[in-house]
Amino acid sequence: MTLPATLVADTKTGVILDKLPPPLQALDVAVYSFPDLTGQNKPNDNFAEFSRATTQGGASILTDVLVKAGRGRWFNVTERNELTALLQERQIIQNTRTAVEGDKSQALPPLRFAGVMLQGGIIGYDSNETTGGIGANYLGIGGNAQYRQDIVTVALRAVSVQTGRVLASVTTTKTIYSVLVNGTAFKFAAVDHLLQAEAGFTKNSPTTLAVREGVQLAVYSLIFEGVRNKLWKFKNIEAGEAFLRALEEQRRAVDFVVTEPGVPDSAAPAIVTTKG
Repeated sequence: MTLPATLVADTKTGVILDKLPPPLQALDVAVYSFPDLTGQNKPNDNFAEFSRATTQGGASILTDVLVKAGRGRWFNVTERNELTALLQERQIIQNTRTAVEGDKSQALPPLRFAGVMLQGGIIGYDSNETTGGIGANYLGIGGNAQYRQDIVTVALRAVSVQTGRVLASVTTTKTIYSVLVNGTAFKFAAVDHLLQAEAGFTKNSPTTLAVREGVQLAVYSLIFEGVRNKLWKFKNIEAGEAFLRALEEQRRAVDFVVTEPGVPDSAAPAIVTTKG
C-alpha cells in the first residue's frame, strides 16, 4: 500500500506569514543561493554517515516562501538560482525568431532586475543538544522512552544592490525532536525455554520542514526589520503594527520551547534574533 503525494504541510509560522497585510509596494528581490554552510553529516551513533544533515535545496525553499508571503503580495522574486538556463532559453527564443522573421524580429523584453538581494544560508546544525529518557521493568514486563533534541540555525540578510549595504539581518533557530518508545516482555514458556517479545517505534521531526519554518520566520522578521528601519511600509499601517506587536511578544518569550518528550511537536515555534 502506498500513500498519495501531498503538498507540504503548513507550519504555524507559515500561516501567520501568509496572513501578513500587503505592503505599500511589492519588493523586487533576487535569490542567488541559500547554501548549507554547516558541513554536517547526518548524526549516527553506529557508523559514519555521508548524507548531509540538512537539505541542500535552501534556495528553492526560500524562493517558495518569498513567493507566498502575504498571499504573494510582498515580493516580486526574480530567477537567479538557475540564471544560466534562463539566459540560454531566452537565446534560443531570440535565435528562432530571427531565423523565422529575419532582422525585423521582435526582441524579447529585458529581464526584470532586483533592488534587494537576499543572502544567507543554513549556518548551524547542533545534534544531540539535549538527550534523555525514562524506563521501568517489573516481573519481565517493561518499557522505556528516549528522546533527542537537535537545533538548526538559519541566517538571512537583505542587501541593497545599489550600495551593497546590509539593510537588515536576522537569525532564527528551530528545534527538532526525535523520540524512541519501546516495550519488552518475557516469560518462561517451559524449563530452560524463555519467550521474549519486543515492540517499539521511532518518531523524527522532518529536518526539511524545520528548515522551512526557520526560513519562514526569518522572512517574517526581515519584513518587520525593514518596516522598523523605514525601508518599506505596510499599506495599512495599523494592521502592520498589530503584527509587529505579536513579533515583539515572541521575542520576549522563553528562548526555547520544550514540548513533552513523549509527544514531539514538529510545529513548535522557532526563535528569532535580529540585527538592524
